[in-house]
Amino acid sequence: MAYSTDHDVMLDFPILIGDIGGTNARFAIVVDTYAEPREFPVVQTADYPTIEDAIQAAILDQTHLIPRSAVLAVAGPVDGDEIDLTNAHWVVRPREMMASLGFSDVVVLNDFEAQALAVVALGEEHLEKIGGGNAETVGSRVVLGPGTGLGVAGLVHARRTWIPIPGEGGHIDLGPRTARDDEIFPHLEKIGGRVSGEQVLCGRGIVNLYHAIAKADGKKAGFTTPAEITTAALAGSDAVAAETLDLFVTYLGRIAGDLGLIFMSRGGVFLTGGIAQKIVPALQNGLFRTAFEDKAPHNALMASMPVFVITHPMAALQGLAAYARTPARFGVETVGRRWRER
Repeated sequence: MAYSTDHDVMLDFPILIGDIGGTNARFAIVVDTYAEPREFPVVQTADYPTIEDAIQAAILDQTHLIPRSAVLAVAGPVDGDEIDLTNAHWVVRPREMMASLGFSDVVVLNDFEAQALAVVALGEEHLEKIGGGNAETVGSRVVLGPGTGLGVAGLVHARRTWIPIPGEGGHIDLGPRTARDDEIFPHLEKIGGRVSGEQVLCGRGIVNLYHAIAKADGKKAGFTTPAEITTAALAGSDAVAAETLDLFVTYLGRIAGDLGLIFMSRGGVFLTGGIAQKIVPALQNGLFRTAFEDKAPHNALMASMPVFVITHPMAALQGLAAYARTPARFGVETVGRRWRER
């Protein structure tokens, strides 16, 4: 495997960086090693037929800068020369992108790999702590974020290098534990006969959970969007919405705790994305920490493990910029994920 400590991993500036999610795409250009990334307005993936169209119209046509390289983080597994986004219609084809947009070098990462890189690129002013003890400086970390889907990535430190670990952890099983769960879970929409974390812990998952609670109690479900549900829950104006948010943070705490155990995340568990940022008051009400720490026989270990909400609105771009500037700081595997002019 080839890692970023290899001498030939350096990218030529200017570098286009992009965080490509299922709903939104965020772009910036890094001019040199010391410059802050120049950010551009957020792009809606539904507004453009292809990623090339979006980059040309929303970025390249709006600046005199001509990127020579690109580092893109996409919401989906990076496998081969055609990379499908899990929750959007775009397909990333690096060789076609090089031909049409003039890049000589393209690196494609998983979107939560970029979020993991951001964990060591952001300062404390961009972190809201949700209980636990002090984070170990080089302790392993895990990042998860409910958004269009549920993204998960790990980050471990070895040989003076931070190594991000991408994966599809959002698709792990989520099962009932309490009598109330037993009443609600039969009404949750399933995929392939099972309930995964992503079926509950994302935007559409909030709606899924809300409708399941309403069906379990024989009540009318009057809301249709995650924003309506969370707004009503935080305002205390709707009982079903309020329980939806309480159970959402409880289930998020369970899965975050499981992932914290898997990675032994003494460096912290990090929640990222717009949903986590919007529901910080609910995350601080005690239900999240109770579920997070309820991991017998390791309750004491979990009580000491810190959790942070990443509050920076462009966190993934900050992680990508850190990698673009100094790739040797990170052990990013590039085999099969880097395309260069021959």
